[in-house]
Amino acid sequence: MLFQFSQYSSLLLPFFVQGIVFGVLLLVRSWRLAVPADRWLALLVLLYTANIAQWMLGFAGWYDAHNGYSTFMFYFPFSFHLGAGPLFYLYFRSLTNPEFRLRGRQYWHFAPMAAYVGWYAFCFGVDVLLRHQWLGQPLPEHFGTKGTLINFGLVHDVAGALNYASLAAYSYLTLREYRQYTRYLNDNFSDTERRRFRWLRHVLVAVLIGTAVSFVFNLIDVGAGLSYVQFWYGYLFTGLIIYYLSVAGWQAQHQWRTPLQFEPEAGAALAVATQNTEAAPAPADATQLAPEQLRWVEQLERLMRAERPYLEPDLSLAQLAGRLNTNTTTLSKVINAGFGQNFNDFVNGYRVNEAERLLADSRFQHYSLVAIALESGFNSKSTFNRVFKKLKNETPSEAATRLKSQSEASQIIS
Repeated sequence: MLFQFSQYSSLLLPFFVQGIVFGVLLLVRSWRLAVPADRWLALLVLLYTANIAQWMLGFAGWYDAHNGYSTFMFYFPFSFHLGAGPLFYLYFRSLTNPEFRLRGRQYWHFAPMAAYVGWYAFCFGVDVLLRHQWLGQPLPEHFGTKGTLINFGLVHDVAGALNYASLAAYSYLTLREYRQYTRYLNDNFSDTERRRFRWLRHVLVAVLIGTAVSFVFNLIDVGAGLSYVQFWYGYLFTGLIIYYLSVAGWQAQHQWRTPLQFEPEAGAALAVATQNTEAAPAPADATQLAPEQLRWVEQLERLMRAERPYLEPDLSLAQLAGRLNTNTTTLSKVINAGFGQNFNDFVNGYRVNEAERLLADSRFQHYSLVAIALESGFNSKSTFNRVFKKLKNETPSEAATRLKSQSEASQIIS
């Protein structure tokens, strides 16, 4: 196969190979483990891979081959016009709710992309199959490798403009629902770090930056004109997106003891409610609670003291509600109204207090901070440090030093 290795084709080749490999691996994993999110991610990765393939093969000599390779380059829809936005959004929906399925009117997300691909198929059918193969007419453009219909530039210009609008719209929608998802995590899980998928937000920002760069390149091209080589740098950035998206997406966890069931709220406010950052759950104020709510608050406090469920790293709102023989809606309202906190801060308040107790206990002086974190119900040292700093306004190491000094001082006095 014709492939001319140069600095431009060779630098894009590793990203192309990685995109193909991870795209196939994700499709296989999606089929084996029944994970729909992997399917959407695979299609997104393959879409970006096709996009850089155009520039890679172009610099590898396919446009200048003046044979079937050149015809392929003109009639294959390499550009990911109108497909990246919907795929990214649907991947986010599937990642945050494994039960999500595309149904009914939601298929219209892909109508613009289908129309664009259909245009390429129509041009190939008329230019190559009908006029050239069936009627025997020579292809009039680019040394006999390109027909006239595919040269209709207005379609490509309109598709390019709609692509920018589509990416902007779906990016806004995804970011808006990601904010809602963050609130959903805080209201339902005590360990949110692994479920936040922060890398997904970073990729979305990178996609937006890449889109903005591409838009600027096109504006400059309209005004002053850019060479084929100058456009290549934008596709190198696309390769970096493929690398990050495929590796991070492959490492994403999908299996939870308590599954994610996030559903976005239509028209919900974007801002996440301000969280209470007091050191521990505050006792309920009987003057502000109904008698029924106050009884639930008392039962919850007794359960937390007696059974200490906060020591379970993956404790969820549903699990705690089950122990109280109530539902998640009632328990969430009790925690919000009775303690002025969401579920995550409520549980982590107990964990931080437990960690502080262990740090002050001489019997645990030989424990490392990681061991203290695990003993207190945290899943990782990073989460422990972040939450401890948030609720106590000092790091665990600072607290350990302070408590040790206080203990030594009390021993001297006694």
